[in-house]
Amino acid sequence: MLLVEDSRFASEAIRLLCLRSGARIRRADTLRSAARHLRTYHPSVLIVDMGLPDGSGLDLVAELSRAAPRVPVILATSGDDAMETAALSAGADGFLSKPMVNLAAFQEAVLSRLPEDVRPNGLRPVPMQDVDPDRVAYRDDLAHIVEILGDKTDPATLDYATAFLGGVAKSAEDGELLGAVDDLSRCQKEGAPTGSAMARVSGLIEERLSLPQAV
Repeated sequence: MLLVEDSRFASEAIRLLCLRSGARIRRADTLRSAARHLRTYHPSVLIVDMGLPDGSGLDLVAELSRAAPRVPVILATSGDDAMETAALSAGADGFLSKPMVNLAAFQEAVLSRLPEDVRPNGLRPVPMQDVDPDRVAYRDDLAHIVEILGDKTDPATLDYATAFLGGVAKSAEDGELLGAVDDLSRCQKEGAPTGSAMARVSGLIEERLSLPQAV
C-alpha cells in the first residue's frame, strides 16, 4: 500500500490498520514524493489525501485512474466529506472519511475493491476494534502547521493550513479546535476579517503544544 498523506496523526492510524491487517505500507507526504515512489514501486492499493502541501490529491487520483497498468485500488481520503463526489468523479474507487480507525471498516473498504483473483477466499473473522494513534503524532502535526505558517498570511498558505488543521482536529476528535477552525474557514469563504478567528485557533494550538507529553 502507498499512502499519500501529509498528516502524521492520520498516517499513524493507517499504519496501525495496515499492521493489524498484514499489509505493507509506504508513505509519501507530498505529490512530489508520491511521484518518486511510483517510479520504482507499483502498489496494490493507493490511498490519497485530498489536500496536500504541493497540490490537490484529486490530480493524482485522476492521473493514476487513467494510467496503464492501473493501480488495482485507488481510495481517496479527507476530513471533508464533501470531497467524496469530486474524488469518485476523478476516478477513485472509494472514499475513506476521516477519522479512519476501525479495522473492520478499513479492511472492507480495501478488500471489497480488490480484483476477485487476489481477494482472500472463504470466510474470515471480522475484527471490530479501533486503533489508537499515538497522540505525539497529533502534537507533531500542530507544531508542523505552526512552522508552515510562521509569518505567512497569503491566502494559499492560510487555505492549506485551515484544511490541514480541520482534518487533523477531526481525526484527533478535538472538537474545540475543530470548531475554531470551522469558524476561521467560514470567515475565509465569506471574505470576512480573520484576525479574531485566527487568534483563537493559534491560542488553542499553543495551549495543546504547552501541555506536558506522556512518557
